[in-house]
Amino acid sequence: MLLLIDAGNTSIKWALVEDGAAPGTWVASGALAHDDLAPGIWAGHAVVRALISNVAGSALGLRLALALPDGVPHDWFASQAQLAGLHNGYRNPLQLGCDRFAAAIGAHALAPDSALIVATCGTATTIDAITPDGLFLGGLILPGLGLMASSLARNTSQLPQVGAGAPIKPGFADNTDDAIINGCLTAQAGAIERACTALEAQYGTVGCILSGGAAGFIAPTLSRQHKMVANIVLIGLQVAANDKDGSC
Repeated sequence: MLLLIDAGNTSIKWALVEDGAAPGTWVASGALAHDDLAPGIWAGHAVVRALISNVAGSALGLRLALALPDGVPHDWFASQAQLAGLHNGYRNPLQLGCDRFAAAIGAHALAPDSALIVATCGTATTIDAITPDGLFLGGLILPGLGLMASSLARNTSQLPQVGAGAPIKPGFADNTDDAIINGCLTAQAGAIERACTALEAQYGTVGCILSGGAAGFIAPTLSRQHKMVANIVLIGLQVAANDKDGSC
């Protein structure tokens, strides 16, 4: 089986897939904190190959390699000019974050022939645009929901720490805690909706895909239709690995 790994700044997501499985169809999957990564963690699974997206640095990359079952070959997923039906329109295609490239590949595979905004809501929120014919136009990067809230708590006098799981109350908040979380949620939703509006001006109907750990908090604040897709980066890795004309 193929082991897919999405190593982000906060956690490591993984999935085991069989050859020819539909995108997002896993034999097993899970998530773990960086501190929980240890040699042999995937022992006992019939892993024959691993494909890894790592945006958390070289030290974690070394630990990931050591955690793989002995003798299992692995590839480090990287952005390139074209892969799995997606054309990379970044000024320097190699500089696009590998997780964003994988997420875009996954989204395009799930909704081919559609203009898409793909919002991945994690430590950072990335909002990327894809044309119906599979051109990655580029995107936006802003602090994630939790980072927005914690930066206010740390850097503004007398403002309390407010977590991303705080209850959402509609309208204008009548207390500071709710004002912070409502403001952060509005900023996240506003950026996503503005990106959708900009892409609609060029392509008409636009699909909106949300993924990432904070997506469940942001989704209820959106005023437009959207689709929640868990582990969009892993889906993109799976699609890329199955691309017979690619290098993965």
